[in-house]
This record gives sequence, structure tokens and C-alpha cells, in this order.
Amino acid sequence: IFTVLAVLTGCIKEKQEGADLQAGDSIPDFEVVMNDGTVVTDDLLKKTASVIMFFHTSCPDCQQVLPHMQRIYDEYASESVSFALISREESDATIAAFWNENSLNMPYSAQKDRIVYEKFARERIPRVYICEKGGIIRYVYTDNPNPSYDDLKSSLEAVIR
Repeated sequence: IFTVLAVLTGCIKEKQEGADLQAGDSIPDFEVVMNDGTVVTDDLLKKTASVIMFFHTSCPDCQQVLPHMQRIYDEYASESVSFALISREESDATIAAFWNENSLNMPYSAQKDRIVYEKFARERIPRVYICEKGGIIRYVYTDNPNPSYDDLKSSLEAVIR
């Protein structure tokens, strides 16, 4: 029973600190270095429509959403949409292995702590923010329920068209 509880609560092990950004809020100041060496900042994301996702590769809900995000990335990264996939408390080596096993190629930022995450949320992953140009959050998705590919696509279409 303990093992089952540990697995089921793995995605929602939370602290009650930090922000809880919602639709209509502006993205906060932050800066992360992606695995390809590029630096992503809030200022950079404000120049275009953007998608920000917080994840952990051992989280079953994140594992379900990441393939949808890969499809969205493949379709929109060349259309002036910026992406920031940011881990929560996870090493680069762990993420790289997961990316390789699952044929993912989106740039990501491995964060070993919750510093950036807590600027956006207090709890729950996956967490996806779809923002319009200027950095205003228009859609927020969590694991309740997990967003489908169609949910993500229609929300992104709404902010870029």
C-alpha cells in the first residue's frame, strides 16, 4: 500500500509556497538555460505567443502530456511561437535519458530545485501556460484533467490568430 501511495502522490508532492498564476496574469521575471545552451527569459517569451510547461519525467501525468507537447512543438516552433519546457527538481541526465527513450527533441531546461516553478505555481504538475504576445497568460492546464493535444492546439490557435 505504501508503494502505491508513493507512486500516486509522486506528481503532487507539494509545498504550499509560491505563486498561483491564472489566466489574465503576466508571466513573472525568470531566466533559464535550455539543454541546447540557449537562454530563455520572460522578456524573450513576451515577444511572441509562448508555451511554458513545467514537468517531471517520473510523473505519469507529465508522461501523458509530453507527447502532445512534442506534436505542438513540431507544428508551431517554426511559426514564431516560443517554448519553454522546464523541469521541476530533476537532473539533466534523467531528462536526457527520458527524451531519448521517448523520441522527444524539444529543448528543455533542467532545474534541480523549485525556484522558477514557484514563481508560477504552488502545486501540481504538469502545468502548461499558453500566453499571448506580451506575456499575458490566456490558458492554464494542470493534471485536472490533463490537456489533450486538441486542447493545447485550440488554445494556442486562439492566441496566435
